[in-house]
Amino acid sequence: MKRRTFMKGGVVTVVGGSAVVLGLLNSKAAFAAWNEKAFSSPSVDDALKNGFGSTETQDSDQVQIEAPDVAANGAMVQIAVDTQIPKVETIAIISEKNSRPLCCTFRPGPGVRSKVKIRIKMGKTSDVIGVVKAEGKLYTARRSVKVTAGGCG
Repeated sequence: MKRRTFMKGGVVTVVGGSAVVLGLLNSKAAFAAWNEKAFSSPSVDDALKNGFGSTETQDSDQVQIEAPDVAANGAMVQIAVDTQIPKVETIAIISEKNSRPLCCTFRPGPGVRSKVKIRIKMGKTSDVIGVVKAEGKLYTARRSVKVTAGGCG
């Protein structure tokens, strides 16, 4: 074994072990915000109700979605949601025709720019919905994405 590989492995083991002992790596903390009911919901309305407590949304031109018109590979579709709405509490991305539509949620802190970008799986052609919760209200924007191959269906 090469000395460099041995040293790197030793450092990683010591640092990782110390983090576990000190409680810095705790799987319960990493999944504390997981809302299983919302992410397991079979419809958009159920996901909104279980994730945000309401299905009442309003379209807003202050929510923008960046997405391709055609996704050549449904297994990796890059989506971005950007908003200028103040006091954003949560940003979510929903793929309307997925078997489980809620793809992700983000909770930006105060003073953080409210733009998220992620790759999602899409089972088939559908609308992608960006949901922004601010001051207890849900604002949305939609964009249709055509999926030509792959995906989660």
